[in-house]
Amino acid sequence: MLGAGLIVTEGTWVSPDAIGFINVPGIYADAQTAGWAKVTEAVHAAGGRIVSQLGHVGATSHPDHLDGRLPMGPSAVNPGEKSFTPTGPKDTLTPRAFTAAEIADTIAAYRHAAENARRAGFDGLELHAQGSHLIPQFLNPRLNQRTDAYGGSGENRSQFLLDVLDTVSDVWGSDRVSVKLSPFYASGTAFTADEETLADYDQLFKKLNNSDLAYLHLLGSPGAIEERITVFSRYRAHYQGRIVANLGFTQALGNEVLERGIVDAVSFGAPFIANPDLVERFAQGHPLAEGDRDAYYAGQAEGYTDYPAFTAADHN
Repeated sequence: MLGAGLIVTEGTWVSPDAIGFINVPGIYADAQTAGWAKVTEAVHAAGGRIVSQLGHVGATSHPDHLDGRLPMGPSAVNPGEKSFTPTGPKDTLTPRAFTAAEIADTIAAYRHAAENARRAGFDGLELHAQGSHLIPQFLNPRLNQRTDAYGGSGENRSQFLLDVLDTVSDVWGSDRVSVKLSPFYASGTAFTADEETLADYDQLFKKLNNSDLAYLHLLGSPGAIEERITVFSRYRAHYQGRIVANLGFTQALGNEVLERGIVDAVSFGAPFIANPDLVERFAQGHPLAEGDRDAYYAGQAEGYTDYPAFTAADHN
């Protein structure tokens, strides 16, 4: 049976300060690293490849995750998001701004996590720089109001990402490192995907051409195929390396965007949860099962990792 060619883990915490969501694993402790080693061994035994996606939520965390401490962000600006705590979703608070020393410590935490990922047997890394996480907070002019080397201009706001990228590439080699970005992410008043922020991303893509990444994992925008084509054509105009497209693709839409020649691969997230044999179902034209979203991140296998493969009985 055909399976995933490459698995990307969920965003995995690089330190205790990175935590911002219940029932998500980390890769900063020895026990976590040992647990991940069992995962990579199983993937390799099945002939697959797997990369560790390193995550940090920054200001979108909550004191409930941090033993009562305020989360840290680029500046003391409330991102206006929700944090999923052990007692339910809660509004984010105004964070404490990172000091220069704390930025250096956070970059060091990414390095330590990258080293743990190597010890755990992963095949590479992906930096979680999408949605409302820490890296896009630094990229965001509404949340990053710093006046030091990490703020004040689009170029400076991208410096945190570039410094993290340099430090993990030092561990792995840039050709085993990728970055996942979502320029069109829009939420509340902080993440607006306006022309100012999109233009900053255009410049960032040009810089990333010099990084010799394994690939750039990019989210588009939901909508009709022509809208998606427009979005990914914009990305391709500025980035000449390998692009993996993501966000709500069906098999047909994935084939269409590939046939247009503007991306190199398409990734699937949610469909793989309910369809562990997704590639086989695509190849054979079998219908897809629907996932139980209420069971996601519930901390158990039920409704998350216990979906069966397709059988002929499913037709009956």
